[in-house]
Amino acid sequence: MPKYNYVALDARGAETKGTIEVGSQNEAIGRVKEMGLFPTKITEADKADLAAGKKAKAKPAAKAKAGKKGGGMNFNIRIPGLGGKVKPKVLTTFTRQLATLVDAGLPLLRGLRVLEKQERNVNLKKILGELSTSIEGGSTFSEALAQHPKVFNRLFVNMVKAGELGGVLEVVLKRLAEFSEKAQKIKGKVKAALFYPSAVLIVAVGIMILLMCFVVPKFKDVFSGMGFKLPGFTLFVLWVSDTIKNNILGTMGVVAVLVILFLLFIRTKFGRHMWDKTKLTMPPTGQVVSKVSISRFTRTLGTLVSSGVPILQALTIVKETAGNVIIANAVAQVHESVKEGETITAPLEASGAFPPMVISMVDVGEQTGALPEMLLKIADNYDEEVDNAVAAMTSLLEPIMIVALAVIVGSIVIAMFLPLIRMIEIMSGPT
Repeated sequence: MPKYNYVALDARGAETKGTIEVGSQNEAIGRVKEMGLFPTKITEADKADLAAGKKAKAKPAAKAKAGKKGGGMNFNIRIPGLGGKVKPKVLTTFTRQLATLVDAGLPLLRGLRVLEKQERNVNLKKILGELSTSIEGGSTFSEALAQHPKVFNRLFVNMVKAGELGGVLEVVLKRLAEFSEKAQKIKGKVKAALFYPSAVLIVAVGIMILLMCFVVPKFKDVFSGMGFKLPGFTLFVLWVSDTIKNNILGTMGVVAVLVILFLLFIRTKFGRHMWDKTKLTMPPTGQVVSKVSISRFTRTLGTLVSSGVPILQALTIVKETAGNVIIANAVAQVHESVKEGETITAPLEASGAFPPMVISMVDVGEQTGALPEMLLKIADNYDEEVDNAVAAMTSLLEPIMIVALAVIVGSIVIAMFLPLIRMIEIMSGPT
């Protein structure tokens, strides 16, 4: 009777390894589940050892081949655009195409080879070739994906692993494709909404530089012949103009230092916490950031759990992909609560980052045993709310930016005309 090596997770998420003697791989999966464990990897002992031996032999051969080609010298030349990350949009398209091929009955390896031939992105094309080679060498799809952590994150790898173990890889790939497409859709809407305010801000900065470097100095020459003291506000504007015009490098240096100090501050634990909290509450963008964070949390957790990933492992992945320290801390509290056998609802409510409606829906889903479905419903609902929040934010930002630009330009104009008004008063004499 053949032996099978297994790697599994217990109820607390701890990894367990062992060997069992059964008739087939399906029996091995069933036996591990009967032990109260969640299997993540099942391989026949002899085949696993053979694959390891092949890999060990292949490495020296590859090194020898490289040595011959390079004449004993190894040049690591990094070409821009090669060997880096793959854009999320490209990865989303690949996931959808692979899901379609596998769902149509095409074997996984053949599907990867087909996509490799037609792929135009150099980085992804190379990775697809490496994935196919790993699978041909005896690795599972999830193991091959795990070798490229910069492209396929833990969410992607663990969902594929759950799909392999449950025999529903095509379903999981569909869910991954839908998850990626909706995430890209939300990201695109936020970017499109911020385009107009960003354009107005750039125009405002350009107008200010033009006024300070070319217009205000002309007024300074006019004011130099006046025999009275200039108003304080005018002197301040003239000083700012001189600083920008005569010390342009110093001004840019000060701005650069301020930006660097801010970036260093938000890299600290306290700074990141304060910045993420500010992003969730700062008007008018706070509503959008908050709704996007909640949508990402619920969709990620719902997709993982519905795909068969153990809840503790799913919560760990959600924490790493939250993108906000406040949300990540709330997920960490949920993880500890579930680990102790308690509910999800209490730590979510205690965090203060989730509205009562979300907490109530999670509570209902937990009590009825339909938590994954309820989480995905919350995500769909918040995706629609993100649309409304983005529209509201855009409609509010536009007048704010226009008024701010008008105030800045108007202040400069007033500062330049105050001395002229004073001169007219002096020339008019006492009445």
